Amino acid sequence: MSLMRVGTTYIPVSDVTKASDWYVENLKAELNYKDEKKAILNLANQSFFLVKTDGQETANFTDEDGQERFSLTFEVDGLEQLKSLHKNFQQNGIRVGEIEDRGHAGNNFVFYDLDGNKFDVWSELSPEFKEKYQIT
Repeated sequence: MSLMRVGTTYIPVSDVTKASDWYVENLKAELNYKDEKKAILNLANQSFFLVKTDGQETANFTDEDGQERFSLTFEVDGLEQLKSLHKNFQQNGIRVGEIEDRGHAGNNFVFYDLDGNKFDVWSELSPEFKEKYQIT
């Protein structure tokens, strides 16, 4: 037996309605369910639960060097898609970092949701994903 895939990711939010609207509008997530305490979204081949908190929580953490880190990296198919998404996010007023070369294959940038949850975007699709979905 082995773990097969990540099925659901939980993201803390202060306002379920505002957050779910933001994810649908800006990240093109599909809303499957919403009540006062949670919203369930389909996004990037995964289920995301936006869970209401007191507004003090994020999915971020601080590494041993004191740097704020993200807990998720999304993938796009190539540098041009990364640049296009980065520009789109900027035009839509999403807080984004610069496109970076971090010394490994591809480039990355970070962005934040309404509650300050920090996410990463990488310009490389995993080979297994490309093979499974027949992306060339």
